[in-house]
Amino acid sequence: MNKSTKKKPTIAILTGGGDVPGLNPCIKTLVYRSDSEGIRVLGIRRGWAGLLEYDPDNPISEKACFHELDPAEVRTIDRSGGTYLHTSRTNPSAVHKKDAPAFLEKAFKKGDDLHDFTPHVLKNLEHLGVDAVIPIGGDDTLSFAERLHREGFPVIAIPKTMDNDVFGTDYCIGFSTAVTRGVDFIHALRTCAGSHERIAIIELFGRYCGETSLIAAYLAGADRAIISEVPFDPKKLADLIMKDKRDNPKNYAMITISEGAKMVGGEMLLCGELDAYGHRRLGGIGEETGAALKELTGQDVLNQRISYLMRSGTPDSLDLMVAVNFANTAIDLFLRDVFGRLIALSRGIYTHIPLSTITTGQKRVDIRELYDIEEYRPKIVHVSGKPMFLY
Repeated sequence: MNKSTKKKPTIAILTGGGDVPGLNPCIKTLVYRSDSEGIRVLGIRRGWAGLLEYDPDNPISEKACFHELDPAEVRTIDRSGGTYLHTSRTNPSAVHKKDAPAFLEKAFKKGDDLHDFTPHVLKNLEHLGVDAVIPIGGDDTLSFAERLHREGFPVIAIPKTMDNDVFGTDYCIGFSTAVTRGVDFIHALRTCAGSHERIAIIELFGRYCGETSLIAAYLAGADRAIISEVPFDPKKLADLIMKDKRDNPKNYAMITISEGAKMVGGEMLLCGELDAYGHRRLGGIGEETGAALKELTGQDVLNQRISYLMRSGTPDSLDLMVAVNFANTAIDLFLRDVFGRLIALSRGIYTHIPLSTITTGQKRVDIRELYDIEEYRPKIVHVSGKPMFLY
């Protein structure tokens, strides 16, 4: 697969970070469109790990790290969720010695535990005859894509994350399905909460951005929504939710809460080791809040983490549409030799922006426009002039 023997222009595609519904339709569209344009497609397995762990001197590693994709192989993958190419949170620019493949251990100097393998990735891309990489990921995965772009390698990035927090685009693949799942489960849990006259707390994914909690609560009519951006007072929340419970003829109340939420004076609940991008696993704030509310109110509390169910199963129609259109836009740019771009939606319009945009800011809930910090609930000042998902 040396570049000198390449007969077709070649792209490499990969998916990194958490899986979301919509990845497989995006992969399928990239392959089908590429085939129609005479472009060869290499599918890199397990995100950036495939390019880190590939050893050109070891033929066995080839099958484990990548393979060519054609329409026949991906024909039916859009009918399911997840990612056909598998995924990881590998960051080749910051690899710990314990995580490095054995053939690269010699790169570590004595006493060093961290090494930047970007040159190794670039060398592998050249060896494989890749003309451009199309990574599909969130801000962590795409931060390394931006690094490759700065090193001069052609990159066209596609944003995906159910948190919808990649800076520069109004929408990321996976968000609509995550919100749909959230709304469905909130409504389903009303039967349990109502039957037992309880307070229900539904914990949703969302590390730094509380949009999933906010929008799910807004659409499902939950009584209160706790988001990552606003620390909350348990005593104040207890008073509010008891009023909600008394005002409900069925004598129950519903709260959504972001996994990244924290109490006033507290911290996010984290566990486990740091991943390659400096993050630890989140979760448990719902249970902690439930315990606090039970002590403060004397009421029974139903706690439910939706967590991975938000990113499981097939995509909804909106995520299907965005995934397909993002993929076609990426191939359009490749055919025009336009690189260093992030495919984006801006106020309902498909577009593309500099990939470096993702490092210039943070995407968070607009508190002033969308949230009542005193009442802990959505408060949409106006929707006129706002994009579909209120960003």
